[in-house]
Amino acid sequence: MNQRRKNLLKYCNNMGCDTLVAFEPENLFYMTGFWGEAVGILDKNGCTIVSPELEMGRAKDESVGCEVVKSERGKGSLATLSKMLKGQVCTDSDSYNIVESLKRSVPGIKSSTDPFYRAREVKDAQEISVLKKASSILDEMYEMCVDVMMIGQTEAQLQTILMQYAMERGMFATGYKSTLNPLIIAGGPNGSLPHAQVTDRKFKNGDMVVVDLTLRYKGYVSDATRTFGLGSVSSEAKKVYEIVRESQEAGLEAVKPNVSCKSVDDACRKVIDKKKYGKYFIHSTGHGIGLEVHELPNLGPSSTTALSKNMAVTVEPGIYIPNKFGVRIEDSVIVGNKVDVMHKFTKELVVI
Repeated sequence: MNQRRKNLLKYCNNMGCDTLVAFEPENLFYMTGFWGEAVGILDKNGCTIVSPELEMGRAKDESVGCEVVKSERGKGSLATLSKMLKGQVCTDSDSYNIVESLKRSVPGIKSSTDPFYRAREVKDAQEISVLKKASSILDEMYEMCVDVMMIGQTEAQLQTILMQYAMERGMFATGYKSTLNPLIIAGGPNGSLPHAQVTDRKFKNGDMVVVDLTLRYKGYVSDATRTFGLGSVSSEAKKVYEIVRESQEAGLEAVKPNVSCKSVDDACRKVIDKKKYGKYFIHSTGHGIGLEVHELPNLGPSSTTALSKNMAVTVEPGIYIPNKFGVRIEDSVIVGNKVDVMHKFTKELVVI
């Protein structure tokens, strides 16, 4: 935790500020070890949590090396903050009302998430350990897919089975705002939609079924995708699957420290382009993971950043044939001189 705070202050200082204020629960957790309804303050003298009384018990128990100060909720917490803040302040809040309120006592306050996201890009040993455990549970869920997925079952029924298994092992939905479902389970033509919503469509003979598991364990998100076949899978679907598998392997081989994120995307895209399916690869190759589903860095055609050792990223090329089927293969990995792929479930096409 001390090293995390040093990193946060380093990036804060780079912006010309000496105090960080965290409103977002992910940033509060990273800064303090406590995830809840509160505000964190970090400066060279230490870390303070401004908490409503209903959260004080947990804040004291779960935070690491923090003073906990009681406040009212909502506007009351801003009044407490205003009395405590001094110097050059940076906050992760982009709320106009919050920032304008704090400006009355801290006129030069800056609103930026940059110190938080920059510090969170590279994972420490504890974070990597949690991510690896999360990834191993996702692998178990893919083994379960082989056992329970069947023709006639609905996407929603499979989601229910998988989520019960996940929750029994301490994994939960990410709360990602762009979806109504905890998982992506997309059979047949639904699989041609990269972010398909789970439906009551029944799996049919010949379906390709995209199963994207993105779940949170002890605060951290692991993200993986496998595509299964059901019954008599077409030769076209098998061909597309092998192209995506080859593409993903090329991307994994390209992941190394100091390599540009764009070059990883290029490696995946080159394979798919060569096979004349380039127009069906309609998203970036990957993204950072951690306390959120999508973090820095982005592995896409326009990325301008480079990978660093111990970044956690996904590699997930896909091909999506409109109204027919989709194929995506995704792993969460840790960047190193030899890429550490956190998922062990097979990338060979499993036909059920």
